[in-house]
Amino acid sequence: MPRLIAPGQSGPIGLDELVEALDAADFDARDEASFAALGPLLARLGRNRDFLAELAIDELKGRCEDQHRGNGYGAQVFLLRPPNARTVLRANFWPARADPLVRASGPAAFYYDLPHDHNFPFLTYGYLGPGYWSDYFEYEVDALAGVPGEHAGLRFVERSRLEPGKLMLYRMRRDIHVQLPPDDFSVSLNILGADPAQPWLDQYRFDIERGVIAEGLTCTGAEALLAVVVHIANGTDLAAAFARHHPCDRMRVTALDALASALPGEADALLEAAAGASSRYVAAHARARMARRAAP
Repeated sequence: MPRLIAPGQSGPIGLDELVEALDAADFDARDEASFAALGPLLARLGRNRDFLAELAIDELKGRCEDQHRGNGYGAQVFLLRPPNARTVLRANFWPARADPLVRASGPAAFYYDLPHDHNFPFLTYGYLGPGYWSDYFEYEVDALAGVPGEHAGLRFVERSRLEPGKLMLYRMRRDIHVQLPPDDFSVSLNILGADPAQPWLDQYRFDIERGVIAEGLTCTGAEALLAVVVHIANGTDLAAAFARHHPCDRMRVTALDALASALPGEADALLEAAAGASSRYVAAHARARMARRAAP
């Protein structure tokens, strides 16, 4: 489950103080201990009971222009500062299941009941309300090829909630959670760790009942663009080069799929060759696609 972190006893700070401290901090988001050391700073912001309300009021007065301009998330997320190359600071709103927002939009709009991991680490602090519930699981990503339907070796840990004042580190590509609505409206604060490699690391949705990977959730703009150019810009040579040599296995699979779609007469040969690739990810995806094509 996410790592519990002692929040410390230091007094509250403002958002500007937190930003200055993070800018000055020497940390590596890929190093668990280094990133976890930022947790008490988030807890100090969490002890400031006024800052979020003041920010929200200012946004409403400005017709939420800052959120519209810089927030790539949904309405559930309130960005505290524009993201930079190292961190994202945000507040998350968690309505109860009976709240009108959930009844109108459905639980999926708030990522409830969705078993998933994360391809980045993040710190979270229970700021307001009783806190959302989660069923927590763990898995070992290095043991997997990453193919939908693959047994994931999930280990159930516990059901618990993000209580007020609780500070946790969600470990990248290790902790899985199924978030459940809180008993009453709640708010959490987050520091997300950013890394240039993050878009190329897979994030998964899981099927808990079957204990398998349900699907990959990550797709970069380059992957979407490649799927287009093979059809409209004679990009098959580029896709073929990516399928053979791209350093990201997921892009190799994307290129393979694009080629199979653009060159249907060559699809079987392309997939058969990829099924012998040294990469477990590429080979397993190719075999899965061959099996689907062979199915009646």
